[in-house]
Amino acid sequence: MPNYEKRSQDEFEDIEQESLDFELVEVSQVYGEAGDEDPSEDPDEDEDSVENEEDAVEVALPELAGLAAGDSKAWRFKSSEEEITGLLERGTFGGLKLVPWGSNYTFIAPLCDEQDGQLYAVIYKPVRGEAPLWDFPNGTLYKREHAAYLVSRALDWNFIPPVVVREGPHGVGTVQLFVDVDEKVQYYDFRDQHVKELKRIAVFDYITNNADRKAGHCLLGVDGFIWGIDHGLCFNYEPKLRTVIWEFAGEPIPEDIYNDLLELATDGPRLHQLTGHLGELLTQREVNTFISRLERLLQNPIFPGLTSRRQIPWGFF
Repeated sequence: MPNYEKRSQDEFEDIEQESLDFELVEVSQVYGEAGDEDPSEDPDEDEDSVENEEDAVEVALPELAGLAAGDSKAWRFKSSEEEITGLLERGTFGGLKLVPWGSNYTFIAPLCDEQDGQLYAVIYKPVRGEAPLWDFPNGTLYKREHAAYLVSRALDWNFIPPVVVREGPHGVGTVQLFVDVDEKVQYYDFRDQHVKELKRIAVFDYITNNADRKAGHCLLGVDGFIWGIDHGLCFNYEPKLRTVIWEFAGEPIPEDIYNDLLELATDGPRLHQLTGHLGELLTQREVNTFISRLERLLQNPIFPGLTSRRQIPWGFF
């Protein structure tokens, strides 16, 4: 069972003790219209809870494309993937702040794009902060996180925020773009309104063998679509599917999702490019298992059923 102890910043060797003072803001946000209020101005907020407000750094949230309600498959940012991943790969880190919940060390930090001086918020997960697991090789979770993103892009399923592998303040790890979500709602509040997106995520979790799809790993974005995060426990060669998304068990896979899978499986160059990238991150056996699960679902396009209580993650209810 995962360890959900609150993590202390003092536990991480040599971590900077400086605080991270920044405010997340929309790049194009405008206030002052009727009924609009600056969200940073909370009349009920304790004055002592905001430290060094005068020195706070303004960190931009990525501009979203403003997609139509039924366009959940499209690329969701105004900037291209190349522009965003370029920023993630070259940006300079500001001070880190430890995200205190979870079994692995996760940091939020500002990343400065030296080309335009803009700061963006990112999530940084160094390999040296990964907790040892009995069923996954040590030091591989960051690679699996990136591999999951590559599969989502190969399918043109854009529910995972862009993520790259690079060096950071505590060594190599993943750096993922921080996206704005509605923290007031959680999976059980929005699942009935986002069936199409969640079916796509459920299929993705099956073919990637995701062992850790908790309710908190599906988030409702401010753009009205679902984001999926935390894919470090994917691609095991043994069956490991563990998820909260069991509503569709036994149902047929929707035709559009099936066609996306079939297009990838039958597009030789695209599949070859994907497996080549995956081979740099995973073992060959894990890559082969991924392909086998993809082919198995195409042969029998039915959502898998729940066969063991171990397939339900901790914190299901």
